[in-house]
Amino acid sequence: MGKNKQKQKIILPPELPPEVPDDEIEVSDEDLQFVNENLDYAGFVAGLDTTSITKHVTRVADLKEDALERLYERRLQKKKLKEKEEEEKKSRVEVDRVDALPVKSLDGQVYYRTLAEKKGGDGGEEEDGGGDKGIVRLTKTERRAKLKKSKKEAKKLGKQVENTEQVEATPQAAVLAEVKEDLTAEATFETKKRKLAELGVALLADPESNIKSLKEMLQFCLDDDDAIIKLGLLSLLAVFKDIIPGYRIRLPTEKELEMKVSKEVKKMRFYESTLLSVYKAYLQKLVLLEKKSKFQHVAVRCICTLLEAVPHFNFRESLLAAVVKNIGSQDDVIRKLSCSAIKSIFVNEGKHGGAATVEAVELIADHVKALNCQLHPDSVEVFISLSFHEDLRKPEEPDKESKVKYKKNRKRKNVEEPSQLQESDRKRSKKELMAKMREEVTADYKSAVFTPDVKEQRKMQSDMLSAVFETYFRILKHVMQSTAASSQANGTLVAGESGAHPLLAPCLNGLGKFTHFIDLDYIGDLMNYLKKLAAGGSSSDNSSEKCAKGLTVSERLQCCIVAFKVMRSNLDALNVDLQGFFVQLYNLILEYRPGRDQGEVLVEALKIMLFEDRQHDMQKAAAFVKRLATFSLCFGSAESMAALVTLKQLLQKNVKCRNLLENDAGGGSVSGSIAKYQPYATDPNLSGALASVLWELNLLCKHYQPAISTIASSISTMSTSHNQVYLASTSPQQAFRDLSLEQESCNPKPDLRKSNNKRKRGSGPSRLASVEEKVNSTGSLDEDELRKKLSDHFSLLRDFRESEKLRTELDRTTSALQLYEEYKKQKKKTARRGIKIGGKGV
Repeated sequence: MGKNKQKQKIILPPELPPEVPDDEIEVSDEDLQFVNENLDYAGFVAGLDTTSITKHVTRVADLKEDALERLYERRLQKKKLKEKEEEEKKSRVEVDRVDALPVKSLDGQVYYRTLAEKKGGDGGEEEDGGGDKGIVRLTKTERRAKLKKSKKEAKKLGKQVENTEQVEATPQAAVLAEVKEDLTAEATFETKKRKLAELGVALLADPESNIKSLKEMLQFCLDDDDAIIKLGLLSLLAVFKDIIPGYRIRLPTEKELEMKVSKEVKKMRFYESTLLSVYKAYLQKLVLLEKKSKFQHVAVRCICTLLEAVPHFNFRESLLAAVVKNIGSQDDVIRKLSCSAIKSIFVNEGKHGGAATVEAVELIADHVKALNCQLHPDSVEVFISLSFHEDLRKPEEPDKESKVKYKKNRKRKNVEEPSQLQESDRKRSKKELMAKMREEVTADYKSAVFTPDVKEQRKMQSDMLSAVFETYFRILKHVMQSTAASSQANGTLVAGESGAHPLLAPCLNGLGKFTHFIDLDYIGDLMNYLKKLAAGGSSSDNSSEKCAKGLTVSERLQCCIVAFKVMRSNLDALNVDLQGFFVQLYNLILEYRPGRDQGEVLVEALKIMLFEDRQHDMQKAAAFVKRLATFSLCFGSAESMAALVTLKQLLQKNVKCRNLLENDAGGGSVSGSIAKYQPYATDPNLSGALASVLWELNLLCKHYQPAISTIASSISTMSTSHNQVYLASTSPQQAFRDLSLEQESCNPKPDLRKSNNKRKRGSGPSRLASVEEKVNSTGSLDEDELRKKLSDHFSLLRDFRESEKLRTELDRTTSALQLYEEYKKQKKKTARRGIKIGGKGV
């Protein structure tokens, strides 16, 4: 039965398109043009039989006409029902989902309830529609124009509606965006911080498996927020310090990559390659951020920390170049960080084997050369942290055992017969192979164990010494040239002008420390430089004085100190006259000023040149004794104490100079060739100091400082007999430190004996007695009064220092004003002469 029903089922042909009248068909101009151009091809359309085509399309086989019409009627009815249902759906409005619950069908679909829409203006519309029937029909062209106008109006209305919507929406959107930014700024910052911390902890816990997280951390350095960039840099710094291995990474070659390796080797290669690539990108980012003022301090801190922590790792050269560039920076923080990093490399050579030290020293030497010695003193002062081994200076001694073996083998070879030559060749080839194998094994062992080779260490030390001394000699040469040029440009220079040669002081300190490493071929040139700088070595006196006036007193004293250190370290190999340095010291003692010059340098010069020197000429020693006694009267207690200690040592060594302690003004039989004392003589040998008396000691015995009064009294009581031997208890440097301004007591210690004597004589209770009675009665001094007195005392000391600075500035300004007035006078004189000459000519 089912099969028969399926056979009887009839399928109707599809509906034909609706007929459209010719008036309603719109044909464009382009279509007409195309048809007119191709009339030959479009001629067959006119001859088509449409009736036969429709019959052929609408026919149904084995079916009568009545049955066919019924089928068509049914199809029309179904079509109308569908259209009605669609219109009803469109006319119905969906009920609010809050007011009515949905209905779920058996299929599982959810349907929401709807209501029929109320039509209020249907009658009017029908009336309008009925009224339109009487209107005259428009032509084709009029319809087109009407359509175009309606489209343009619709477009205009749409644009106006969009503009009004945008204008209404923009202020609301701006306010919402600001609120969202304010609310999410802190949240995003916290999430990024948390993400950075999680990545860092994961990397530190298991670096090999989480090595890809390094790239994610590096992306934080490209963020728009400055705080996130700084956190990213510091986080990567902490991670790199922990995970960087203790060896340099060597990437595999192409041949090594083609070889088959195990999974562990592949994993290790991937780990090393990613670590190296991210580390390189991190360093490049640091170098870029260093140029920006916002990130300069953070970037420099990261670079210096990496150089201190991993100086053995790859890309050390870029780190060193960045740090050396900043050792002379004007920013104190950056300069101190860079100098501390360089000093740590010099001190901790075990981390890198000394190679980084050589590179750093050479880079600093090139940096000083490039900037023409115009740098901060700290940039050269880092050389003092270097340490050199004296054992490496000695040449290698050949082993005695090897010599003996060589002689024995030589004797055996002479005894051998010519028949054994072939066997000896074979043995030689075997020995050569064995020697090659041993060399390869020793090289591998050295690379693995990292034992320092003596030859390499000797070569590195020689390179370092050559770079250091090249820098020092360049600085000395630059100082000589600059002082000569300034002396020619300016007729007179102010003595003690500081700041013109910033690198001279650290250069002289370094020469004094490493003087025993200087080659003997360069010592002669060094001594000539030092003589000229101390203003005693040039050919003409005027040029030497001008050169001397270009340097400070401390720098000139330091030149004398370095010269004596060089002489002592190379005493057997040198034969240089040091009389010029003694002359400079004799003149510089009176040029010294406590607020302007360094007292430590003067005391060191007294110690090295006078206190520790064994042999002195009698006239020279007497001149220095007299000069030190006058110096002790003029300056503070610390300088006076150092001078008196040196004076006492000179008198102990030179017995004949003790005649200055006598009251004979003529000096007696020891007065020498010069019978009268010349206090303003520049040469100590020509001063005639033996013809004078140390009357200054009588005044120094009454000094307010008890230590100075005691040492002055002890010197004045020295005997002139030759049998007495005195031993120096303290050095000038120790005496200076003990009585320096920082360690000097607020009030001088009172003499107990004098106060007791006064009390015995009945002159009334002294100040000390009143203080003692107050202490005994109350048990302790009032702390507030003591603090007040101490604060007043130290405020007075500060005022004294400030007044001294003001005096020095006043002296400079007055000298400058005097020079300007003299210049004005000379200019007026020249102008008057010109007027007189002009009048005579007329």
